[in-house]
Amino acid sequence: MVLNRVWIGMFVVAIIMGFSKLLFWQDTFILQKMMDALFEAAKSAFELALYMTGILALWMGLMKIGEDSGAVNILSRMVYPLFSRLFPDIPKNHPAMGSIMLNFSANMLGLDNAATPAGLRAMQQLQDINPEKETASNAQIMFLVLNASGLTIIPVSILATRAAENSQNPASVFIPILLTTYFATLGGLIFVAIRQKINLFQRNILFYIGGLTTLIIGLLWYLNGHPKEIDTISRVLSTTIIFGFITFFIVMALKSKIQAYESFIEGAKGGFQVALNIVPYLVAMLCAVALFRSCGALEDLINNAKYLLTIAGIKALEFVDALPVILMKPFSGSGARGLMVENMKAFGPDSFVSNLSATFQGSTETTFYVLSVYFGSVGIKKTRYAATAGLFCDLVGAVAAVLIAYLFFS
Repeated sequence: MVLNRVWIGMFVVAIIMGFSKLLFWQDTFILQKMMDALFEAAKSAFELALYMTGILALWMGLMKIGEDSGAVNILSRMVYPLFSRLFPDIPKNHPAMGSIMLNFSANMLGLDNAATPAGLRAMQQLQDINPEKETASNAQIMFLVLNASGLTIIPVSILATRAAENSQNPASVFIPILLTTYFATLGGLIFVAIRQKINLFQRNILFYIGGLTTLIIGLLWYLNGHPKEIDTISRVLSTTIIFGFITFFIVMALKSKIQAYESFIEGAKGGFQVALNIVPYLVAMLCAVALFRSCGALEDLINNAKYLLTIAGIKALEFVDALPVILMKPFSGSGARGLMVENMKAFGPDSFVSNLSATFQGSTETTFYVLSVYFGSVGIKKTRYAATAGLFCDLVGAVAAVLIAYLFFS
């Protein structure tokens, strides 16, 4: 299992480096720093799960209303022509289809508060039809990889961070991020389709992907001519669509005359249980990353990567200074965001390095975090090739980000 090897590897490297620095570099307090980071990470993991509990309870309660009222079934039928090809193991009109659609919609709008609960609900529903409960099914892998690729139409948090750092044009990275995350998602889709022997040249798949591509191009064309409207459009579009889902669920509840309150309570209880289930997985992964960072291993990895690129004769390329962001991203989203902000302060918020760092930050999701939370919520232990596919998305996103950044910002 890839996650197991990565997790053990980070601990082993951290232990070796910790004792090496203590014995040979006379860093007296290195082990104390590592222990402090370990305990702080465990605390942060629990606080994150505690924060997620209320959000999970809310959204899973609403999702349960949607299921009982038939609203999710209607959503399932809307996406069935596409999802039946990408997820052939999911029965027709299964509620997982609607949950997956809601998750993808929220992700594209940059609404983590809505995306994660819907995604966890989808994983639970996919687990119900998974014949091998400890092994990830084809449908679960396809869903998780598309989720981890991080397709985002409106990167609200990145634009807000750039504005806070006094960028003259915070929205200049909007189009590069959209293109980068689109290519990363397409790369993940192709990777998994090859492994699962899914023909992507089927008419329904081409129709939906072509429609999404047309929508993205149209949005790019409009916003490129109206850059000042990006923030307003992002706020209005995201909140309107998600609130539209909620309204649709409530209207369907009234129409079907179900006991909406009881449905909400039942779903909310499930959300509370999911939050409890993911605590051990959050603690395990965040503690390993914290230990890996506090011993200096991650910093050394980044510096060595920059050194190898330098001796390879590409010292002059500016993208080298932005590499720490993309190397950090699979392990820690907050860590990558911190490095992005550091680059803005060091090179200026509108420099090539800062623009590329922001593009890196928006290119994909935090792979190992997503794997831990989503698979951990349903007790999956054998993830098969999910981690490899997720890292492939990261690689595609990184390469696309560099090429697109030189196209837009050089």
